[in-house]
Amino acid sequence: MKLYVSPKAPNPRRVQMFVAEKGLRIPEVAIDLNAQEHQSAEFKAKSPLAKVPALELDDGRVLTETRAICTYLEGLQPEPNLMGRTAEERAFIEMADRRVEWYWLLPVAACVRHTHPGLAVLEQPQFPDFGRAQGEKALATARWLDEQLQAQPWVAGERFTIADITAFCALEFARLMRFKPSEAGLMALARWRDVVASRASAAV
Repeated sequence: MKLYVSPKAPNPRRVQMFVAEKGLRIPEVAIDLNAQEHQSAEFKAKSPLAKVPALELDDGRVLTETRAICTYLEGLQPEPNLMGRTAEERAFIEMADRRVEWYWLLPVAACVRHTHPGLAVLEQPQFPDFGRAQGEKALATARWLDEQLQAQPWVAGERFTIADITAFCALEFARLMRFKPSEAGLMALARWRDVVASRASAAV
């Protein structure tokens, strides 16, 4: 297998952390987004929408979309379990993961892509007002997440899961919008961030 990634991009990092948590070793191919390598004919033959991450299987087929790749890897390597063992647990973990993906990661990404000058090459045209509005939505979700983490140790409940990976990668990417939970008074979120950052998988 080969995993196509892009340094510092949150979605590839989600898969890289997932792979690290599983203890898997998958060769990586770096795609330079700023150099528009994702738009090359060679890469679009693997990922038609020109998106990373992409996982090329041994038979030549290619999986794209972060969640689909992680689901495949969970099936290959069930332990340590990150997506739930029973139907009930899987559903609640997926709910938590979808919440942080849709209401936390996506607004953060939209804010960064539309307000950061370094991302202008990837987002044309940029709409700064839209980006700032998405930043406000991301902050509202961060407050909600902080409340969740006051009541439970991990995003989906009592143990580390894929939802923590998604939330952590979003939070790290939010540095580009100059967001730090401690400076916003979100101390539970700040403590949780430091705990996740201490895991070996966070170093990818």
